[in-house]
Amino acid sequence: MAGVLVLLSGAGAVRAQSSALRGGPAAHFPNKPIRWVTGGGPDAMARVLGQKFTDAWGQQIVIEERGGGGGMMSADLVARATPDGYTLLLATGTHTISPNYFKMSYSMERDFAAVSVLGTITFILSVHPSLPVKSVEELLALAKAKPGEINYTSGGTGSPAHIITEYLRLKTGINVIHVPYRTVGQAVTGLIGNQAQFMFVVSPASVPQVKAGRLRGLAVTALKRSPAVPELPTMVEAGVADFEALAWNGLMVPAKTPRDIINKLHAESAKSLKLPDVQERIAALGFEAVGNTPQAFAIFLKSELDKWARVAKATGAPNLKSCFRCW
Repeated sequence: MAGVLVLLSGAGAVRAQSSALRGGPAAHFPNKPIRWVTGGGPDAMARVLGQKFTDAWGQQIVIEERGGGGGMMSADLVARATPDGYTLLLATGTHTISPNYFKMSYSMERDFAAVSVLGTITFILSVHPSLPVKSVEELLALAKAKPGEINYTSGGTGSPAHIITEYLRLKTGINVIHVPYRTVGQAVTGLIGNQAQFMFVVSPASVPQVKAGRLRGLAVTALKRSPAVPELPTMVEAGVADFEALAWNGLMVPAKTPRDIINKLHAESAKSLKLPDVQERIAALGFEAVGNTPQAFAIFLKSELDKWARVAKATGAPNLKSCFRCW
């Protein structure tokens, strides 16, 4: 059963609507609670920003978790919702990967309108300390010297860690074996237990293990170094050209949602992401705030969909299910 968290409004939360929006659909938006559907990853970003939306508008933001199928349950629900701004999707990078492994009832480009990328997180190429490598170069050399003998793990076939490693395999020609788990947490535990030798682990899960010596970090997948582990190079600095892979959270609504409502959601998102307390909270979660425009998000979304489609096709991604509803 879906979990629901209601974010209650704070004292003095009601704010007057912008006069610039009077007369359009956003003139009285919102005048009832808003449903923010999550799935395909943690809901922390929605909880942080949802409280700020509630404080600004005086309406409850109801966080509704619809996990399952790599984010497909949440996306299917929002795609079929009334396009009035009262049903939101917390989109993640997983939503741009899943279409390559499952047949969808929806299209991320056709059935959704972009509002804003809220934040991004880097992955860390992490290895078990027993593996005799201390750099990406050494890992690649070992994998090439022992084809088919080194294992990598992920939270399941079609998960971000899986396809990012396929991306690495495609760019470098290494032959490594996939050991999938059902969840990211299980995969990280398996890596720590030396059931696999390496994994692209999202930064908040990797950093504590790296600092405790349970894992060894080799590089980050962003194009710039992470403040959490500034000693680690980027994959590009480590010698893998044009290598970038980010986890991200974005705000999306059903297609045909009125443009002025989209603009209002974007304006409040961008404003909230600039607040010092929000930046402090999401930084602790590993996020770097973004808050870009709907147009920029739409371009980013297409680039992510195209990129992972190319990787999946080139590495022979199977279509595992005839329909996500099989989950």
